[in-house]
Amino acid sequence: MKFLSISLFFLFLSSFAFCNDGYKLWMQYYPIENAQNWQKEGIAEYQINGTSPTLAIINDEIKRAGKGFFNFEPAKNKKNPKLIISKLSDLNSATFQFNKEKIAALGEDGFSISKSQNSETLILANTDIGLLYGSFHYLQLIQKGSEVPTEGIFQSPKIKHRVLNHWDNLDRTVERGYSGFSIWNWHRLPRHIDQQYLDYARANASIGINGTVLTNVNANSLVLTTEYLEKVKALADAFRPYGIKVYLTARFSSPIELGRLKTADPLNEDVQNWWKEKTKEVYDYIPDFGGFVVKADSEGQPGPHNYGRTQADGANMLADAIAPFGGIVMWRAFVYSENTPDDRHKQAYNEFKPLDGEFRNNVIVQVKNGAIDFQPREPFHPMFGAMPQTPLMMEFQITQEYLGHDTHLAFLAPMYEEVLKEDTFVNGKGSEVAKIIDGSLDGHSLAAMAGVANIGTDRNWTGHHFHQANWYAYGKLAWNPYENSEKIADDWLRLTFNNDDTFITPIKEMMLKSREMVVNYMTPLGLHHIMAESHHYGPGPWVTGGSRADWTSTYYHQASETGVGFDRTNSGSNALGQYFENLQSVWGNINSIPEKHLLWFHHVPWDHKLQNGENLWNNLAMHYQKGVDEARANVTLWESMKGKIDQERFEHTLSFMKIQAEESVWWRDACLLYFGQFSKMPLPSGVEPPKHDLEYYTNYKPKNVPGI
Repeated sequence: MKFLSISLFFLFLSSFAFCNDGYKLWMQYYPIENAQNWQKEGIAEYQINGTSPTLAIINDEIKRAGKGFFNFEPAKNKKNPKLIISKLSDLNSATFQFNKEKIAALGEDGFSISKSQNSETLILANTDIGLLYGSFHYLQLIQKGSEVPTEGIFQSPKIKHRVLNHWDNLDRTVERGYSGFSIWNWHRLPRHIDQQYLDYARANASIGINGTVLTNVNANSLVLTTEYLEKVKALADAFRPYGIKVYLTARFSSPIELGRLKTADPLNEDVQNWWKEKTKEVYDYIPDFGGFVVKADSEGQPGPHNYGRTQADGANMLADAIAPFGGIVMWRAFVYSENTPDDRHKQAYNEFKPLDGEFRNNVIVQVKNGAIDFQPREPFHPMFGAMPQTPLMMEFQITQEYLGHDTHLAFLAPMYEEVLKEDTFVNGKGSEVAKIIDGSLDGHSLAAMAGVANIGTDRNWTGHHFHQANWYAYGKLAWNPYENSEKIADDWLRLTFNNDDTFITPIKEMMLKSREMVVNYMTPLGLHHIMAESHHYGPGPWVTGGSRADWTSTYYHQASETGVGFDRTNSGSNALGQYFENLQSVWGNINSIPEKHLLWFHHVPWDHKLQNGENLWNNLAMHYQKGVDEARANVTLWESMKGKIDQERFEHTLSFMKIQAEESVWWRDACLLYFGQFSKMPLPSGVEPPKHDLEYYTNYKPKNVPGI
């Protein structure tokens, strides 16, 4: 018995040692079964031309992959390598045949992967960072079992600045963060560089992300002090070999708070000089500092409005300060005021549209994907297409502030893709949002995309294992905003779990449908912003009153006995007038608007017939029920996958899926009870009756919800 107990103990230790807690993200490098010769030979013997910290990272990555894939350590071989990694300038073109002009045209971050005339695999680029991106791509091909095509691979990013925005505070809390605390341990910096910082940089480099905004858009001036710039420098030094620049959020009132000036007026000479000196200090510490991100004049943040100035006045002041060093200013368009009686949907457009062409050439205006605030579904922001003389960048939210926080599965690539493919019609048909973002539609060279990070100190980084896919998807779409969601999901699953099609096919389908499922049980048919007050966790269509109407649910859904929805046509707020005529004519007609946007733009009678012949109330109820059914079906599907992946990630995901299925019922019952008191109609056949009364749900108030 004693021997058996000891054996069981060591068996437990063994299983614990090899369990998968998700820390390795999509860089699992799990063993490849029945590997083909090209997979083994393509990594067994290699040559890297040159030396640098980045090339050393590539070397370590190849060795790590070889050990994981095949349980051997790849060997350097200068005489007869099967894999050659080299900058174009370091390769003898007389020895190898390749298209020098085509590779040179790939720019700083681009790379090529091809076969030589002697069957060596060549990874070529113009810079070490390009080689890093190419090496990660090649290792991902090996993991997936995808051979390099005969014509080769030639890739370069369509967007230059591919940035994660961390809404992290200096006390390590994370605004709208649901995966633990901030990974930045400012107290230990600059004296200690945590391994997680390097793993973070490695993960971002593997998907082409090249910038990180370390601090919350609700900014703290303290980060611009000398004490904190020393800490920021330590992070910048650690990230540099991975091709990642650091950015900081600049609090507009910093000249007062740090410089002891009496004003922060952007047209004041002393204020301008303070920012110039402060910016010079930043670059003294961090020569490749990326630039500033600014949230101004919104939700209590200071800004140029305080001094009667425009957003262009504020942005240009910082742009002038940073221009000599090659930096940029990402000026957020999320500007709205409780003192403005107009529809919140209209306020950013009204603020920025008249300023088109007035911003410096190193300013890019950062625009959320929709006009309200990262809802489960929004029509694209009307600013896209409205400012042809000003480069605009996309801001997506990766963290799921309005999509169930950490426990609700919602693969967001389809949402991102839906917005990027929307046609603005600004230059006629084919004027997609993606073409505005990458600068091709209006000829802008400054192009950027931002994603609000979902990363924290949870061991698996993102809380839900499947939320890693949203970080991954953002990186892929920032590199190429024309990428396909299905391919992104397929690649992520194969890199993260296994290459078994009996697992990949059904789970990929589940992922691709998951965001629509969440829309169904939260905000179907264009409903929006009906979440609980402040923390936005759970339903709250009854939220009303308080200091600001535009922070309440009733402001947005306008439910009454006559119907539900926000009239944004010319008979209402006319926010629809901010879009181009092609969309106004379709979206302005209650019978032709895509039903996914119906209640966003129209106040619709409860008995109005929709395309399926059922009235609005019945359709609303059936959408809520459909979302519940889908969440329950996902639990059953996932349970059938037992044994196909490691037990730890299987159980963790199953637990979260059960929570999601349970909370989808909460959403359905609460919303149908609330709206049902206005429609006064019975639930249609097939929709389950609520388990409790409306008072039960309105009195249920979760405590200490994460995300401050």
